Amino acid sequence: MLLTESATLNYSDVFYSFFTNKDSICHDKAVSHYLVYIYSGEMLLVENGNEISIRGGECVFIRRDHRVSFTKRPIDGEDFKSISLKFNRNYLRKYFQGINPADIPKNTEPLKSSVFKLPKTPNLESLFMSMIPYFETDEEPQENLINLKIQEGILSLLRIDKNFFPTLFDFTEPWKIDIMDFLTENYMYDLTMEEIASYTGRSLATFKRDFKKISDLSPQKWLIQKRLEKAHELINEQGRKISEVCFDVGFKNRSHFTTAFKKHYGYSPSENTVM
Repeated sequence: MLLTESATLNYSDVFYSFFTNKDSICHDKAVSHYLVYIYSGEMLLVENGNEISIRGGECVFIRRDHRVSFTKRPIDGEDFKSISLKFNRNYLRKYFQGINPADIPKNTEPLKSSVFKLPKTPNLESLFMSMIPYFETDEEPQENLINLKIQEGILSLLRIDKNFFPTLFDFTEPWKIDIMDFLTENYMYDLTMEEIASYTGRSLATFKRDFKKISDLSPQKWLIQKRLEKAHELINEQGRKISEVCFDVGFKNRSHFTTAFKKHYGYSPSENTVM
């Protein structure tokens, strides 16, 4: 099946992404290690204000992190297509247990950058060339085949740079980042509480406990209030259209937005002055 619409196919921890509409843009955050191959189109990655472009035929490693955002888009008349291998924590732990201690390099440091543009190697080329046919078929890859491909991806990275050892096999608890900083930057996205907790380096229970220390509101009510405050600013100070603003700040439909806005401010967003 040749896909002609924006879609992402998930086969366990292997993802096939398609964007055929030139206006289709995707933003996300990396919470696991990823090895990404761009078949066509372009991926723009931003880390601390620095932008890295990955195009067709290139690979990138994205370290488990809370500081990287990326945009997938068609370019130069080519649809965006990519294959991503996700290295989850439990899989890496099991893999590490099977490594001969003598094969683990000594005195190595984890990668400092969250984005590592990879050189072209026979191993990487062989890995992804064997996976490309699934772009145009209804047949799903078998589970054991997926596991082999993920193993192949790990081996390819370890061969490229010895610093991938302490990077991939770091099983310490993820660090906590400031909750309010994260929410202020990402309030407009449709994230579950579980996802927000994970992004900030916490379990859901720890996230809720920490949030109580900094706000009298629940996380859900804080998000709604933040979205409404931003909408109020965009409509009344910048003259933006209600139909655009409600979605830009994170509401899923205009009716819900209008009801919440009126409840919070005492007047509907279509009114120019407070009643």
